[in-house]
Amino acid sequence: MNRQKFIDKFMAAFFILAILKIIGILAQLFHQSFGDVMWTLAVFVFVAIIIFAVLLRLEKKEKEQNLSSGRNRRGSVYVETSIFDKIRNKYEELAEKYIAEKDYKKAAKVYINLLQDHYRGAKTLEDGGFYTEAAVIYLKKLKNKSDAAVCYEKAKQYKKAIDLYKELGHKEKVGDLYRTINDIKNSNTYYQMVVDDYVNNSQMIKGSLIYRKKMEMPEEAQKILLKGWKENKDAFNCLNNYFANIYDVKQLGNSIQELYQETPEDKKITYLDAMKHEFKKDPKLQEVTRKIAYEIITEKISEHSEIVNELKHFNPDDEVILKDISRYKTGRNKMFRN
Repeated sequence: MNRQKFIDKFMAAFFILAILKIIGILAQLFHQSFGDVMWTLAVFVFVAIIIFAVLLRLEKKEKEQNLSSGRNRRGSVYVETSIFDKIRNKYEELAEKYIAEKDYKKAAKVYINLLQDHYRGAKTLEDGGFYTEAAVIYLKKLKNKSDAAVCYEKAKQYKKAIDLYKELGHKEKVGDLYRTINDIKNSNTYYQMVVDDYVNNSQMIKGSLIYRKKMEMPEEAQKILLKGWKENKDAFNCLNNYFANIYDVKQLGNSIQELYQETPEDKKITYLDAMKHEFKKDPKLQEVTRKIAYEIITEKISEHSEIVNELKHFNPDDEVILKDISRYKTGRNKMFRN
């Protein structure tokens, strides 16, 4: 097929498709507003005129040229590609023009109806603040529940967003949205699911933060941290956070002593590490933390001679202690050499 025949057939097919498209647009009057249908029709007619002008120009150019038969096939491919590229570029320019004019709905219609690019259409609607319309496109055309849920949330259609987040398994987000609409019962139900998941995965600190920050249950948060400490699930951090959540210094001192009495031998060095942090918090805590540190160091020094170095953390300004540590280490080294 030479280029002239290709153009003639393309023009014939174009006219048939144009008529069918116009009929299809008019048929939308049954389920869309008259204004929207007329706008779509006007855009289509405008673009059709541009396409027709391009075809006429190509036809005229073809008649003026006398190409050799060996270039016919390559020429037809070039014409076909050229036509569709020009049409697409016109659509792109039209969409960009509408965006520049802040007419996001018209730009989205160009992307969706003319370019068949539903994602850019939905994104354009979202950028323009038409969140509900964008959500519908994300959900029905793109099957993208995540972006649809985000748009419903932005549109403050929280129940629709909640349903989608439930399907996606985003339990904490569901809890957040229930709290937004002041449904505390359902909110806490989903937050509890999140806590249970964290605890089952030994993420005790994250579970405690849900209790403390979102459910406003500080006592339950402390229970989880204590559980993590006792069950060796990120034990040091659980203990450190447990103490950090006690703001009254006197109560903190009592808790430090009580918990130490329950600490098994294999966790006392970890407890000693925690005492270094507590010692620095408040002068009122120094006596109790230093006493516990001395007890642990005395018990463990025969097995872990290096533990003597921990004394300096509880006597930072005592040069005598530093000398004693040095003498102890020197004497111990001599003993081993002998």
